[in-house]
Amino acid sequence: MFGFLSFRKKSRGRCDWVPGRSEPIMEPGKHHVSGRDLSPPWPAGYRTLIVGLGCFWGAERLFWQMPGVWVTAVGFAGGSTPNPTYYEVCSEGTGHAEVVLIVYDPKQIHLSELLKTFLEGHDPTQGMRQGNDIGTQYRSCIYLAEPVDRELAKQMLDDYEAQLGKAGFGPITTTIGGDVRFYYAEEEHQQYLAKKPWGYCGLGGTGVSCPAGSLVQAKA
Repeated sequence: MFGFLSFRKKSRGRCDWVPGRSEPIMEPGKHHVSGRDLSPPWPAGYRTLIVGLGCFWGAERLFWQMPGVWVTAVGFAGGSTPNPTYYEVCSEGTGHAEVVLIVYDPKQIHLSELLKTFLEGHDPTQGMRQGNDIGTQYRSCIYLAEPVDRELAKQMLDDYEAQLGKAGFGPITTTIGGDVRFYYAEEEHQQYLAKKPWGYCGLGGTGVSCPAGSLVQAKA
């Protein structure tokens, strides 16, 4: 156990590029908390958001508890290796980040509310780390398919960066990307902290509130 936690907290360093594989490493099953399917099709009109904010164990729990979120899953995105394993991503040889897939009903929860939880749930100024978790896989990132959603995310990051600056923090390092391939992590990582409530969670926010209220549009 101690070796495993130590490996999570500090990367062993970049290795040669990992080629990956043509087939998925797992077939997504059911959400351990809600019992819903982890894979599409989603209900009509539902939307998706992919975020990375450090170790995905604690990050996923932030979102499955939110009203209006249909289902969550953990996995990898943003790199080049197809169908990577968890340990391949931890090697920093895939380019992927640990991320959470969030499927939500926009009639019940606005995107800005999800992004507010994302920003306040970690320190988005730390670059390629989150607390003691060090490595490119722990970077802060957002992936949104629609340009209008990316504009909203950019505005929120700009506003939050101003608030963080007043509190003595540096510039935000979060990146915003478009439509991206999401690869599911192994079943043992899905809803990890529901299965093991005593498990490791390295997330820690800045304590600075994100001024998202003015950005919440009327729900359809």
